[in-house]
Amino acid sequence: MRKPLLTTEFLDRARRDYGDMEAIVATTGERFTYEEFGDRADRFSAALQDRGIRKGDTVAVLDPNTHYHLEAAYGIMQIGAIHTPLNYRLVPEDFEYILNDADVTAVFADYELAGKIESIRDSVPTEVFVTNDPGEVDGEWEDFDSIVESAGPAYDRPEMDEDDVITINYTSGTTGDPKGVMRTHRTETIHAYLTAVHQEIRDDDVYLWTLPMFHVNGWGHIYAITGMGAKHVCTRGIDAESIFAAINGEDVSYLCAAPTVLNMLLDHYGSHGVSTTGAADVRVATAGSAPPEATIRTVEDEFGWYLKHVYGATETGPLITTSDARRYFEDDDPDRFAVKKTQGMGYLGTEIRVVDGNGNDVPEDGETIGEIVVRGNQVMDRYLGKPEATEEAFNERVEGYYHMGDLATVDGNGMIQIQDRKKDIIVSGGENISSIELEDTLFEHPNVSEVAVIPSPSEEWGETPKAFVVPESGDPDDTDVSAEELTQFTRDNLASYKTVRRVEFVAELPTTATGKIQKYELREREWEDEDSMVGQG
Repeated sequence: MRKPLLTTEFLDRARRDYGDMEAIVATTGERFTYEEFGDRADRFSAALQDRGIRKGDTVAVLDPNTHYHLEAAYGIMQIGAIHTPLNYRLVPEDFEYILNDADVTAVFADYELAGKIESIRDSVPTEVFVTNDPGEVDGEWEDFDSIVESAGPAYDRPEMDEDDVITINYTSGTTGDPKGVMRTHRTETIHAYLTAVHQEIRDDDVYLWTLPMFHVNGWGHIYAITGMGAKHVCTRGIDAESIFAAINGEDVSYLCAAPTVLNMLLDHYGSHGVSTTGAADVRVATAGSAPPEATIRTVEDEFGWYLKHVYGATETGPLITTSDARRYFEDDDPDRFAVKKTQGMGYLGTEIRVVDGNGNDVPEDGETIGEIVVRGNQVMDRYLGKPEATEEAFNERVEGYYHMGDLATVDGNGMIQIQDRKKDIIVSGGENISSIELEDTLFEHPNVSEVAVIPSPSEEWGETPKAFVVPESGDPDDTDVSAEELTQFTRDNLASYKTVRRVEFVAELPTTATGKIQKYELREREWEDEDSMVGQG
């Protein structure tokens, strides 16, 4: 039998099997059962259809991790419209590009964020604007709760195919404009299945939303947590005190945390000695470059949490590997940290390779470096409107595999470990930052002649952008502009998380014989005291 894989099945199952059980703990203090969650999603579906939204239309969501995002996401998908979550750290110009690129017809925006959309409202194709508190927003916005209440629960669910695109997630624009990653019912569903298995999600889990829901649909947790009938604990941003309070107050059993968040928790724990668990054992997932061994040791030995290290990209679902390979270590074995620091082995049904420039697999010696490529059912369908970029992403070194852009080794057990990055990206606090975008911005300053931006090691963020600037005067001691002024210049023109944090004035930049800037030399110098040239960000 072949049954289509549809994202709507996750909420359908939860309502059917866990309808009377608590589904969401809202930031407002409200609590919703799965039947109440489903009813609000139904009513949002009806409200969208009342406003002319149909299957295939694109609806954007700009929201911190509140219950509104969950309700809106399922309300959108239930009518076959395309859920497009937006990174709330972006600036209005970024939103203008995305809303036009995806031809967004309707948007829900949290009242604290709606101003970013209002400011570019006349420059986008969007016609329907909904928020959760119109009184706090300039312009004409409809109220989510009011339209949900008045719409009624009846809506028309269209026939859907598992190969229909159901969500578009935008990359961080590491090379040029952000790219819309088009994901189907099938890719989302299979990724959620894999996440449920490898992250050991159960119906009695209490999941704390520290990971942004906009970030590849919260690593698929809007599906996996819902479908398993577990409980969502929502947040409006994160800080260490509130995380520990939620863990204790709601008996949280599972959360995700970038290495920078783990460091924040460690600092708070060291200063305040708070309780790290409630009534439940805690699992924590972290992604990308592994946290330092000392961080993993404290999380596991002092917090009493079990850490899972995973890896992926927006284009891959995101999750494609895990270092949670317990046949390779004992829970109390200090050697387990050597395993957990790797990006690990492929998820079920996922083929991970490390290949050289000719597309051949590198030796499994833990030393030879190649690029990570992946093939699996959770990998994206394509980039929106970018066939050439899609072709390159899947075929640059080896045909039919998505190319991750990360350089790694692979050991005798088949576990990969990232050593460097092929792309000009900086991963700071879990966010991808384009060095090219920062360079283009700094070039606009009249006192900047040449500039190269690289990742610089940061204890707080893993990596942070650093600019090497040749001033217009050519003299690093006579610049006519300060490092602080250039930092503010990037802050004024880009999303706050992209701000250049460090500036070094130089007389010249290292170049090849043809004049190409040798960023690798700058990185080698900047990271000479570190174990690798990839931060724990």
